Amino acid sequence: MKALVMRAEWDPRPGYVPDAGELASGKARMASQVWRRPTFAWESLPDPVPGRDEVLLRIRRCGVCGSDTHCYETDADGYILFSGPTRLPCIVGHEYTAEVVEVGPEVRHLRVGDLVCAEGMLSCGVCENCRVGRPNQCPALEMVGFSSPGAYAELIVAKERFLWRLDGLADRLGNAEAALEMAALVEPIGCAYNGMFVSAGGLVPGSWVAVFGCGPIGLGAIALARAAGAAGIVGFDVVPERVELARKLGADEAYDPRAVDAVDVIRTMTRGQGADMMVEAAGAAHLTMPAIERSFAAGGRMVYLGRTGLRAPVMLDVLVTQAAGIVGARGHSGQGCFPRILRLMERGRLDVAAMVTTRFGFDQALGALRKSTDRRDGKVMIAMDGGLTEST
Repeated sequence: MKALVMRAEWDPRPGYVPDAGELASGKARMASQVWRRPTFAWESLPDPVPGRDEVLLRIRRCGVCGSDTHCYETDADGYILFSGPTRLPCIVGHEYTAEVVEVGPEVRHLRVGDLVCAEGMLSCGVCENCRVGRPNQCPALEMVGFSSPGAYAELIVAKERFLWRLDGLADRLGNAEAALEMAALVEPIGCAYNGMFVSAGGLVPGSWVAVFGCGPIGLGAIALARAAGAAGIVGFDVVPERVELARKLGADEAYDPRAVDAVDVIRTMTRGQGADMMVEAAGAAHLTMPAIERSFAAGGRMVYLGRTGLRAPVMLDVLVTQAAGIVGARGHSGQGCFPRILRLMERGRLDVAAMVTTRFGFDQALGALRKSTDRRDGKVMIAMDGGLTEST
């Protein structure tokens, strides 16, 4: 099969000492500290073979994630920007939908021809974290496209338990191609859902919500807040196209934070109360925290979803005064994230089709990665079956 493979040099930064687990597994816990001078190239690889409880899938759609972009980009010293766990070489890509082409003998619910979307956090299922409902914190976690073979490829193998059927969505839309594209957004929206409704405990109807960073995860947070009955939603992003997308996805107001005082905007919208929930999806907490810590409603929560290797100062006394909290969240698995998002899509309560702004064919996947670096799109989508070619 044909696949886009990422390779890089294992070259720990001065002062960073890989631990025994990293050395034994070849998986860096923080990729930006170890992997240097990345390259991306098409390779011809053997077709994967499904195990007894696995499914062989033909990839149909795959979104370009900001984490993919952070693997493609480097800092001044040549290190990739992605700060998560990574083992290279690896086929990149993880926001995918696919068609079942073969099933293992122990697969119970899927059949050849089924259309599915897939979780990308491959938890072991038997450790304590997994068994108490925290699969995204599994110590043996593998991540599709970073430490496990990804989806910028013709084929991929996945365990049945990580796959979700698209029958209901295809029936509602009346179009399998449209269902495949929309369901490829479940993964990034799932990261927002996990942060907002699992880690942060959710929001009640009538809440005030502010979202910093209106890339795909931030846009997903806006759409989810609207579906949950937020009284008012404001989004902030430095890219004009994403400011406009924030409005399309459900924000009542959206601004470039360099052109306004974000604190004043939030306080005005909320009549002085502050935001009940704030989502940091910009990966720039060192810049956004001064406004966030001045914008908490009493009992408010801030969810940190962006990733960066930079430290950010926080005035903790604000959390005491406002009885507020900051929570972090990684991943999209467990707690019903995928099936509940699919239900919202199936019932027309989560219309996120406008998030996809640029489309590429499979052979242009490298171009899709390059395009993602300008950070002007909502979601760059790759059609692996050739059904779509470059368009906006």
